[in-house]
Amino acid sequence: MKKFFLVIAASMLPFLGHAQSDDFGTILSVEADKKINKKLTVSLDAEMRTRDDVKTVDRWSAGLQVSYKLLSWLKASAGYSFLYDNNERISYYEEGDGKVKRGVVNAGDPKKCAQYWGTRHRFQVSLTGSHKLGKLELSLRERWQYTYRPEYTVDERWSYFDDEYDGEEHTYRGKGKNVLRSRLQAEYKVKGFPGTPYAHVELFNAWNLEKVRYTLGYDWKINKQHTVGLFYRYQTVNNDDDNEANRHLIGLSYHLKF
Repeated sequence: MKKFFLVIAASMLPFLGHAQSDDFGTILSVEADKKINKKLTVSLDAEMRTRDDVKTVDRWSAGLQVSYKLLSWLKASAGYSFLYDNNERISYYEEGDGKVKRGVVNAGDPKKCAQYWGTRHRFQVSLTGSHKLGKLELSLRERWQYTYRPEYTVDERWSYFDDEYDGEEHTYRGKGKNVLRSRLQAEYKVKGFPGTPYAHVELFNAWNLEKVRYTLGYDWKINKQHTVGLFYRYQTVNNDDDNEANRHLIGLSYHLKF
């Protein structure tokens, strides 16, 4: 187990060096499972996230998921999540803008900003395969995710050039997005030991690689019903239209089984 921790911790060191320039946030989550039979499980979950060095609530969410064990090593699942986001939408000056042509501002400078709470609806289906190598369990999860953001109109936006609100309505059109999420995970399990250390890397693809998450965590099984978890995550963003940043995250979870 010591070797497992040392290898995973060493792999995280390059990301810790970016802590001064990246954002920091937290994730708090609760989940409840009800096993219908040996193969079918229904789950409910809720989550709260923060950003801007824990100064801003980033998102609230709640979801429902159904999982079915197809084989001893293969599981299928489907679910829906309702997301309530604290959005920060920033537009930027482009080459054809009048102020750019006159040399007043440069292309790429921030133009206007809107901050508002909005909803998203997320649907997902997954297949997870697992394989044991002694005390180590490896798993690969492939998840298709579709998220729809309804149309939303703000009363006004902040103008960086005028240093005041513009007093004009602006509508953000509704939009749907498909993402393929691929997660490779390793867990170290010892019979009779209450804790399970784990590590995983997850790739987000939407015609190109948009986001990567690296996670190192530990789940402590209090008894058959109650489990608490603690994890560290580093997220890198390449080309994501949700205006997310590279971010360090500390997460705390609680899991209840009926």
